Amino acid sequence: MTGMATLAILIITAVATAVAFRRPDLRDRWIFNPSAILADKQFDRMLTCGLIHADWPHFLFNAFSFYSFAKNIEVEYGARTLLLIYLASILGGSLLSLIIHRHHEYRALGASGGVCGIIFASIFLSPGSSIRMFPLPVGIPASVYAVLFLAGSFLAHRRQADNIGHDAHLGGAIVGLLVATALYPELIFAAPGLFATVLGLALLILLFLTYAPLRQLFQSDGQPGFADGGERVRRYHENQQRNQKLAEVDGLLEKVSRAGMDSLSAAQRRRLKQLSLELYDRK
Repeated sequence: MTGMATLAILIITAVATAVAFRRPDLRDRWIFNPSAILADKQFDRMLTCGLIHADWPHFLFNAFSFYSFAKNIEVEYGARTLLLIYLASILGGSLLSLIIHRHHEYRALGASGGVCGIIFASIFLSPGSSIRMFPLPVGIPASVYAVLFLAGSFLAHRRQADNIGHDAHLGGAIVGLLVATALYPELIFAAPGLFATVLGLALLILLFLTYAPLRQLFQSDGQPGFADGGERVRRYHENQQRNQKLAEVDGLLEKVSRAGMDSLSAAQRRRLKQLSLELYDRK
């Protein structure tokens, strides 16, 4: 029966999302967390984060977008193609998030990377496809919807007021295009101009997201500051300082565990107390 893989993905994601709502411990274990991935080698988070969502509207929007395009890919190219693009796009989105957020505390969740990969792949795998949205009287072409989806993700990423992995949309879009290219290169190169435009736009935003936060951490005189960084850079800098303090505490506690509290100098004891107050006793 056609569409079974599409429905299976939706059902599994809905069940996992519902379970995560009821089990905060599982939600915390499945959510995207760079420090847990890199320090604790919990690489499964790069995939499980795509199974859970911030709330039901978040899930329903992703489910609607996914179903609108995934069913056509499955009918025309089979469940294998659909699964390859979807899973690879989730991992690609997670990889981009890992690169961008590897130096500071960050949490994200949602299947948006996989959904965006499906949407962008459908531009070439299902040329002429469109999506109908109430109350618009006509369908929105897949290419237009993809650009709007990506632009909305970019703006939301800049605002970043939630735990939704908006930057994963971009990684998913790029990987979705690349997987579709590898599987069916003849379809991609049948429209080389469109392919170059879509991929070029995605890569430009990728460069901005990757390098802007680091560049904006410094003022024009090369000193640390927030002249152009905004809220995102302020949080980046705060998290970087917190990680440095945590590393200092770990070093002092390791010395205590090896040789006892008497091994610390008076200055080191005062520093440990100060750091403990700053990190753990704030109201």
